[in-house]
This record gives sequence, structure tokens and C-alpha cells, in this order.
Amino acid sequence: MIIIENVIPAFIITLFAGLSTGIGSALALFARRTNTKFLSISLGFSAGVMVYVSFVELFNGALETLIKVHGSKTGQILAVLSFFTGILIIAIIDNMVPEHENPHQVRKERELINIKKENVNNDFSLKKMGLLSAVAISIHNFPEGIATFASSLSDLTVGVSIAVAIAIHNIPEGVSVSVPIYYATGNKKKAFIYSFMSGLSEPLGALIGYAFFKIFLSDTVLGIIFGLVAGIMVFISIDELLPASRRYGQGHQEIYSFIAGMAVMAISLLLL
Repeated sequence: MIIIENVIPAFIITLFAGLSTGIGSALALFARRTNTKFLSISLGFSAGVMVYVSFVELFNGALETLIKVHGSKTGQILAVLSFFTGILIIAIIDNMVPEHENPHQVRKERELINIKKENVNNDFSLKKMGLLSAVAISIHNFPEGIATFASSLSDLTVGVSIAVAIAIHNIPEGVSVSVPIYYATGNKKKAFIYSFMSGLSEPLGALIGYAFFKIFLSDTVLGIIFGLVAGIMVFISIDELLPASRRYGQGHQEIYSFIAGMAVMAISLLLL
């Protein structure tokens, strides 16, 4: 159920998740080199958290709520349909962005980490890449903001878990915006601001989601939202986090960290 007292904490949690693109920007601009092993483990861990929460908490919540209102058969059908609709929505958004401009293409992110400033001199194409990445990230982050906010309204523990997972996943996105803009303009401040602002669409999604919830909130809508959020989170984990973790890491780091993420999430849900 939606807990009204959670509105402000839920918004703060969503704001934190969105603005973590600034962390990636800061790491890229001020660190001498990126620890790709740590990044691999973090991304795999985030995927484990998201997948576990999606199936154990969110999809279960959708089932329970919709079955309570519509009965067993119809409730299950609505929950399953909402889950795959969430996947379809985020897949459509993902495909709106051309592959060569998509910030979730890990190959490009890794190349950006190794760009040498001396080889670039006010390169317009690099600046364009960074700006387009910022727009693409804003589009991607909007439904993530709604997902984080909706989960936090129901259960702050689940919301925080999802927010941390999304925050880790947003760090490479900050790299994909700030690095090309910096090496095209030589301006670290401008690169950081663009990267930081690209995450603002997540709290914007939260605000729009809250306006929607206030007007149309019902048990049926709540159950469908939980199903949608579960689908979105699973798609992000499989399409973005796990491939990124594999590319940045070595051996079976992504699998071990993925399982660790699920285990930590399971234990935290049992204890809290």
C-alpha cells in the first residue's frame, strides 16, 4: 500500500539515485584511472539486488494486490501483463536511441575511460556525443525515477535498495556524458554540470508519478504499477547491468557479484 508519510523520503531517495550520474562524472574527470574491477563487481551486485527485489517483492506485491481485487485468475493475468508491459515500455525507450548514441552501450563507455586529451582539440563530434548521451540518459532515467519513487512509497527499505542499485548503474552513465564534453571543450565544470543535470529526469519522473498517484490511485493501479516496475527493473538488469559487469570484469566476477547482490537483498528483507 502507498504510505503518505513516505512521500518526502521517497522523493529524496529518488533524487539521490538520479544525481549519482554526478559521481561518475567526478570519477572520470578527477580520478587518474577508473577501477574497472570494482565497477564490474558493483554493477553485477546492483543487478542481483534489482532482480531479487523485482521478483520477490514487487511482482509478489502486484500478484497479491491484483488477486485481492480481481480474484485469482484475473489477478494473475493482470500481474503478468503489467510485468511484460513494463519490459516493453523500457525496451521501446531503449530503442528510441540510436545504438551509436546510446549511453548503455558498454563498449563506448569503456573507450571513453581511455580517451587521451592530447589527441582531441575542441572536437565538435565529441561534444555532440556527450550532449546526445545526456539526452538519452534523461529519457532512460525517467521511468527509473517513477519506479524508485513508487517502490519507496510502499516500502522505504525496498526503495532504498532499488535507489542504491540504480545509483551504481548511473555512474558509468555519468562517464559517458562528462568525458566527451570535457575533452571537446576542456571545461571540467561544464562537463560535470551536463552530467549532473542528466540525472534530474529521475526526480522529475517521481514528481509526475506522484501527481498521477494522487489522482488515479486505487488498488488496481497500485498492483499494475508494481508489475510495471518489476518488468522495468528486470530489463535494466539483463540488458544493461549484467553485460556491463561482464565487459568491465574478468572471469566470473559478474555472476558472483550478482548472486551476492541477491543474497544481501534477501537477508536485508528478512531482517527488516
